[in-house]
Amino acid sequence: MGLKTVVFVLSDSVGETAELVMKAGLSQFNCGEYKIQRIPYVEDKHTIDESLQLAMDEEAILGFTFVDPELRAYLNREADRLGIEAIDIMGPMLSSMEKFFQKSPRLEPGLVHKLDEDYFKKVEAIEFAVKYDDGRDPRGISRADIILIGVSRTSKTPLSQYLAMKRLKVANVPIVPEVDPPEELFEVNPEKCIGLSIRPEKLNDIRKERLKALGLGDQATYANIKRIHQELDYFNGVVERIGCPVVDVSNKAVEETANSIIRLTQK
Repeated sequence: MGLKTVVFVLSDSVGETAELVMKAGLSQFNCGEYKIQRIPYVEDKHTIDESLQLAMDEEAILGFTFVDPELRAYLNREADRLGIEAIDIMGPMLSSMEKFFQKSPRLEPGLVHKLDEDYFKKVEAIEFAVKYDDGRDPRGISRADIILIGVSRTSKTPLSQYLAMKRLKVANVPIVPEVDPPEELFEVNPEKCIGLSIRPEKLNDIRKERLKALGLGDQATYANIKRIHQELDYFNGVVERIGCPVVDVSNKAVEETANSIIRLTQK
């Protein structure tokens, strides 16, 4: 063997798992420099044969992760016949887990990366919800999967975060009579918009409790029933102009409202 150890990594997916395991093993030996060559998305015996020939030419060690038992068996058999040191990283683990769980593995390559992709989509959606919360940047309206529209204290922010956990990008826009809604609201597909309505008396109670929590008196204009009616009338005019569906949040938990929104947008 030359000065530099050559390692071939074969996988039916991208091969990151196999490479990490091989690196961890190599770190336990004073083997000097090494070169890892990854051969991803191996789906047939012909590719295995070519890889084994390369490993022979380079006097290399070989590590592999295949979920397909037929490909695993073929590579193990051929490597043994050719005298190549091949390390089956996935096989023994799957066999032990199959015995423990008493059921067969799914045998789907790349599931780890599918999970990772799902995780990153969730993080991206959460970051989106924070960035475009409370109408901070109207540019988010055109980029959102869902746009929530409502007066203050209709659970816009909690709903945005909850829906983000479902990997949905949500922008929310507060409706205030003294402020014109962003023009972007009237340019997007109205089916992406959801109005959040609430009974005036319920909103009055919520706002009074909010003021108390802030150490303020409940006589402020914010909790004035006449003002609330004015805001809701203005809100109704906006959603009517957009032509979007409306969900009543008066007596619904965030989860229940979110499920209603998902059903509406899926339609």
